[in-house]
Amino acid sequence: MASTTIPISLTVLLLLLLLLGRQSSAARESFACDPKDAATRNLGFCRVSLAIPDRVRDLLGRLTLQEKVKLLVNNAAAVPRLGIKGYEWWSEALHGVSNVGPGTKFGGDFPGATSFPQVITTAASFNASLWEAIGRVVSDEARAMYNGGVAGLTYWSPNVNIFRDPRWGRGQETPGEDPVVVGTYAASYVRGLQGNDGNRLKVAACCKHFTAYDLDNWNGVDRFHFNAKVSKQDIEDTFDVPFRMCVKEGKVASVMCSYNQVNGVPTCADPNLLKKTVRGEWRLDGYIVSDCDSVGVFYDSQHYTSTPEEAAADAIKAGLDLDCGPFLAVHSEEAVKSGLLTEADVNSALVNTLTVQMRLGMFDGEPSAQPYGNLGPRDVCTPAHQDLAYEAAKQGIVLLKNHGPILPLSVRRFRTIAVIGPNSNVTVPMIGNYAGVACGYTSPLQGIGKYTRTIHQPGCADVACVRDQMFGAAIDAARGADATVLFMGLNQSIEAETRDRTDLLLPGRQQELVSKVAAAARGPTILVLMSGGPIDVSFTNNDPHIAGILWAGYPGQAGGAAIADIVFGFSNPGGKLPITWYPQEYISNLPMTAMDMRSSPSKSYPGRTYRFYKGPVVYPFGHGLTYTKFVHSIASAPTLVQVPLHGHRKSQNASVSGKAIRVTHAKCSRLSLGVHVDVKNVGSREGSHTLLVFSNPPAGHWAPHKQLVAFEKVHVAAGATQRLRINIHVCKYLSVVDKSGIRRIPLGQHSLHIGDVRHSVSLQAATLGVIKS
Repeated sequence: MASTTIPISLTVLLLLLLLLGRQSSAARESFACDPKDAATRNLGFCRVSLAIPDRVRDLLGRLTLQEKVKLLVNNAAAVPRLGIKGYEWWSEALHGVSNVGPGTKFGGDFPGATSFPQVITTAASFNASLWEAIGRVVSDEARAMYNGGVAGLTYWSPNVNIFRDPRWGRGQETPGEDPVVVGTYAASYVRGLQGNDGNRLKVAACCKHFTAYDLDNWNGVDRFHFNAKVSKQDIEDTFDVPFRMCVKEGKVASVMCSYNQVNGVPTCADPNLLKKTVRGEWRLDGYIVSDCDSVGVFYDSQHYTSTPEEAAADAIKAGLDLDCGPFLAVHSEEAVKSGLLTEADVNSALVNTLTVQMRLGMFDGEPSAQPYGNLGPRDVCTPAHQDLAYEAAKQGIVLLKNHGPILPLSVRRFRTIAVIGPNSNVTVPMIGNYAGVACGYTSPLQGIGKYTRTIHQPGCADVACVRDQMFGAAIDAARGADATVLFMGLNQSIEAETRDRTDLLLPGRQQELVSKVAAAARGPTILVLMSGGPIDVSFTNNDPHIAGILWAGYPGQAGGAAIADIVFGFSNPGGKLPITWYPQEYISNLPMTAMDMRSSPSKSYPGRTYRFYKGPVVYPFGHGLTYTKFVHSIASAPTLVQVPLHGHRKSQNASVSGKAIRVTHAKCSRLSLGVHVDVKNVGSREGSHTLLVFSNPPAGHWAPHKQLVAFEKVHVAAGATQRLRINIHVCKYLSVVDKSGIRRIPLGQHSLHIGDVRHSVSLQAATLGVIKS
């Protein structure tokens, strides 16, 4: 091959173009209070020495009504006379910095960001420290991009809705079906995003979509018109639990109200939900934002008010502080002039948004001189960040079946692997929705190919798999290989925002392809499923040719490498399902619009999630195998806990009704049940184990069949034992909710389930305010 010499002039031109490209994301100028601006730098709201409430008060006193209403929307207008630039509030960071919102752009010095597994996959790790670590990485990269002028500081993530119905297209964005898991994820991820620097925020997170939002577009019903009819009981013990934990434990800076109505009232216009609950009872220290165009939706689509001015007034007076959309900027001034709203109402909303901006340091002058001001392009897509994405993918993969056991495959024995299926060589589909531009990808084919020779055939043109023309080549590949790995499942064309599923089966002719390839394969067949929601793969139960099944969810940018490491045994799987996998018949007579969680046998209503459903499953919540074996034993645990009550003996007796104590009448602050559990690895491989602790309350109450009350991740070497202390907060986790929505602590025998181990503890009312154990 002849050498090529590039002329010097062309080299110089290329260098200039490179420099110009790198300048496309220049360092950000001051949002406000620029120290170089003599006219504004000494204004009261710019004085960092003053308390934030005083600075906010000073700024509000300088704004006109016309300027104020233009700050009520996501693309907040600039106030040039006060040296304040415009700001785009809408950025997303569900599992990595995303470009879904207009506040973030990739390019120049920031071509991509670390793309972690989709939330449902990361949730399968049941590892709260991992969730917080991911949040810290994401906020590092977000701050770096903000400093570079290509991102905001307010991120409308995470999604903490309950994955109530297996068909929900957005279920992939959530941490699953259990309120405690979802709430713990919310608090952990938010802490990672926001940091722990007192009143200062690294970035501002947002828990969404409040509340009872879990339907997008099903059977002619869409989220813009849906009225969720929800009992007080289900609101209190299911739908609101993650949001309460996010606000009270995670100290989140924002909550987003949803599109739907709840019991006839749009959530973004409901003062009982926003002002009374989120801000009043839970003490939100931050702002409440609408889902995008929600205010316009409840006026235009739901016809909740007669005029747009009434809609603007209802939203702001209900407690809404910021509108994702133009509606409040267009109609709020007229609402004030017509007497539907006061300027004080507008001020109250702006106090909450401006306070968050000041906690972010946006009014503190030069970004480079502030904490986190040193973060830049070198802090995005670092090797350490990408290693964490790879680790998260490994921890989230769930081993569903391992007959023989055939897994892990030996690299020495299985020298040729047939890699088959529509998800076998994908990249972008691995990161799910609400994702940005990944640093790079390792596809499943690349991952397997790192360890052994591959024969690749897609089998189907795409996941829809409507034709069988490619089946023959796939079958031939399986016949010629030592083992076959099938990569099947779903992608965003099947489940996504605005797209709920119509069934729980593999799409099109995927099942047929799996069965035919497995029957023809010369060696063992492993099925790897990519999906957010559950898939009915019951047909594999009676197929001896399918020896192993893995669920990879949407495993993120390093998904292919993580899957290969699990398949070949370089990593030991430890994930557990955060959702129940139902058979197809579960949904046959179950409308997505039916919101009741509890079963009703008289109405042939099966109930929802493992907490209330007792029928057949494909795989249960919490299922997940490993290449080793763990056994549990209880080292110590109380058999009796006395619940102390407030007040005198007379009022104490009144608090105990129907053999249950109202939580608000108990002294809850230090009422914890401590259990010491030994986890022993009796197998030959080291591995991580998820300890799940369930509780069965006494019979005769309004309780779930069982309820997860604690979980812990622990790594145990082969042959070793680790002792864990599990603290179960009695009022939070051993309480149940009655039909009136009142949380009570049932007295009597509670049964704790830790794997195959059972332990009973009796809760009794204490008259002397003591705990005995």
